[in-house]
Amino acid sequence: MLNRIRSLFAGDDGAEPGEDALQAAAAALMVEAARTDDTITQAERDRIMAAARRHFQLSEEEAQDLLSAAVFDTEDVSPYHRYVTVILERCPPGRRLWIVEMLWEVAYADGVLNDLEASLLRRIGGLLHVSDVERGEARKRVLERLGLPDDAGLPV
Repeated sequence: MLNRIRSLFAGDDGAEPGEDALQAAAAALMVEAARTDDTITQAERDRIMAAARRHFQLSEEEAQDLLSAAVFDTEDVSPYHRYVTVILERCPPGRRLWIVEMLWEVAYADGVLNDLEASLLRRIGGLLHVSDVERGEARKRVLERLGLPDDAGLPV
C-alpha cells in the first residue's frame, strides 16, 4: 500500500484521483496541521492514525503507511493547495466538513490550539468552502469528543 500511496502523492500512478487520492490528500492536510509548530508529536501522530482508521476504515498498518507517506510527501514544502484541489474535485461540498473535523482533532491532539494551527484551519476551511459557522460547529464537536472544555486553547 505504501508504494501505491507514494505514487498518488507523486502523481505518477496514471489514474484519475479516487478514494485513495482523497485519503492521501486528507492525511497530508492533517500532517500539515500537526506540523504548524515545526514538529509532529506522538499524540498528533496517534490522532492522525485514529482519524484515518475511523474515517477510511483502514487497518493499523494501512493507517501507518498513509501517515508515513504523508509525512514524507510534505517534508520539504507546504503544498497544501495541491491536496485541497484533490478534495474539491473528489468530495462534494456537503461532505467536506469531515476534513475540517479531522484537522481540529489533530490541532487539539496536545490539548492546546496555537495561533498557527488556528490560522491554518481558517485558510484550509476557506479553501474548502466550509463556512466559519460550520468550522466552529465542527470544533465544538471535536472538543466534546475529546473531552476538552469549550474554551480549550483558544488563541488570544
